[in-house]
Parts: sequence; C-alpha cells; structure tokens
Amino acid sequence: MTDLSRFIAGLPKAELHVHHVGSASPRIVAELAERHPGTVPSDPEELRAFFEFSDFAHFVEVYLAVVGLIRTAEDVRLLTYEIAREMAQGQSLRYAELTCTPYTSVLAGTPIEAFTEAIEDARVAAERDFGLALRWIYDIPGEAGLPAADTTLAYALDHGPDALVGFGLGGPEVGVPRPQFQPHFDAARAAGLRSVPHAGETTGPQTVWDAVRLLGAERIGHGTSAAQDPLLLQHLAEQGITLEVCPSSNLATRAVASLAEHPLRTFVEAGVPVTINSDDPPMFGTTLNREYEIAADLLGLDAAGVAALATAAIDASFAPDDVRARVRAEIEEYAASTAE
Repeated sequence: MTDLSRFIAGLPKAELHVHHVGSASPRIVAELAERHPGTVPSDPEELRAFFEFSDFAHFVEVYLAVVGLIRTAEDVRLLTYEIAREMAQGQSLRYAELTCTPYTSVLAGTPIEAFTEAIEDARVAAERDFGLALRWIYDIPGEAGLPAADTTLAYALDHGPDALVGFGLGGPEVGVPRPQFQPHFDAARAAGLRSVPHAGETTGPQTVWDAVRLLGAERIGHGTSAAQDPLLLQHLAEQGITLEVCPSSNLATRAVASLAEHPLRTFVEAGVPVTINSDDPPMFGTTLNREYEIAADLLGLDAAGVAALATAAIDASFAPDDVRARVRAEIEEYAASTAE
C-alpha cells in the first residue's frame, strides 16, 4: 500500500452517490440468498462471477436479481445495517446519502410503513454503533415508468422519514426520457426535497440538460456525457451543479471505454464541482477508497488534493449543518495530523 493509499484509507469521507441494494457485498448477498434460495448464488466465489457485467443492460439485470432478495422488513433492516457497518469500518465514512428504491421493496411484499421503519431503525443503530450518519434519497426506477414515479412520490410525501433529503431517478436512460418526470420533481421540490437525478450516464448531453432545466437538478448522478458539450459544462460550473462521479461504475457499464478516457479531468478543468463516489461498489468490484485512488491518479493529486475532494463531498451534501461542520473538521484534523 502506498502512502497515498494509506492516507485515503484513513481519510474521513462522505459519499453522495451510493445505492442501497447496490451496496450489498457478497457477504450480505450470500446471507440473503440463503434466506431466499433460487435466482442468486449464495457461494461467494459464484457471486463474484455473477457480478461480472457485459454492459449496462446486464448490470440492470443482475441488480434486479439482487433486489429480488429483499423481500421482508427484516431483509431491509439487515441490508441497511450491514451496509453501514462496511461503510464505516472499511471506508472511514462519516456521512452517506443512500439512494433507496422503496417501490421495488414494496412490490416484493414489504409494506411502505415496514420499509420506512426498517431503514430508520438501521439508521439510528448505525449512528450509535459506527458513528456513521445516514440520510436517504428515494429514487424512481425509471424502467418502471410513470406508475412507479407516482408511487415513489407518494411514498416520499406521505411516508417519508425525517432523514429523507432527496428525490432521484435511476435505472436505464435509453427510452426513459426525463421530461415525463417533471411534475414529480416539481412536487418533491415543493415539499423540500432536493433534486438528484441520474443523467448522461448512457445517453448524450441532452439528458443532462433535461435534468437541469426540467427536473431542477442540484446534483447530477454521473453526468458523464456532459463532457461532450462545452456550453453544458459552462452552465454546470456557473450554477454550481455538482456531478457525482463514479469512475469504476462508468467503466463497468461501458459508459467510458477506459479509465484513461474518463472525463473527470475535463470536468475539473471546466470548473464543474465534482464528488467521488462508488455507486454500487461490490457489484463493480470497487470501494470508495479505490475510487479516491483512481481520482487521485486521473487528476494528479497529492494528499492535500485528496482531502479537498473529501471536503467537496461534505460541502455538496444535504447534511444538517452540525454534521457538515463535524465532518469538515474531522477531514481538516486528519489532514493536518498526517502532514506533521
């Protein structure tokens, strides 16, 4: 392990683009698969092969297979608490906004009231046991269309926990135009939720424009193709709209052909705010620590530069002021102590 890798491993961090089900490690998936045998292998070695993606469509197929293992409130609680354990103990995370898709859990048989109680119980326990503050983003599974959007909005407005901070949109982009979801985002924003849709991961810059202009996006999930449009980059920079960058995810889903071709440097040089994230880390064979290492390599960063990335993440978060101040202070103290 290099000195920079050691620094990154211990660096207090915040993560803004990480999925609830997509954070299930082979250990967690194996436990769920033993509970519900059938479509997903429970052997860790077989699971690793199961998580090797050929393209984005294959990723969605595998992701939905794991979603199918989350069938009860007990499953939801186990998943959430164990994800938090791995985030805090392995990645030095202090704060995370976890994107949840309650629509799929309810469809699998968990009532929304039980889902909400399960994630909130796990959240409180995670902060107590691991010192990790969690907040929720509810996202629309775009492939399920407007009925899923209607239902997700109702869950957010009528059953949303106090820790719900954002409203998102995930799933395939091709064939799922963003404009159709404008009324849902308008209603969510009117209720005080922040707009954080995925856009420009597997489609062109127009999808990002739609997310910004029609959905009121304050942050964009991925936004990879924004690099193709200088006017869009200028707009994102001028408006301070953050791109949630996930390098290994983009490589695994073929959004970029290689890490060397990733547009992260283009974003930074254009003045666009960025954060570094892991997306669905076990599924992509990565960790948040590894994503910071990749970003450091792409941007030529030293320890101070990496610490600045960590600070950018907590600054772009929707964390309460006291949590934001605490995490910022931890980053500063850590960076100062390791520089001595």
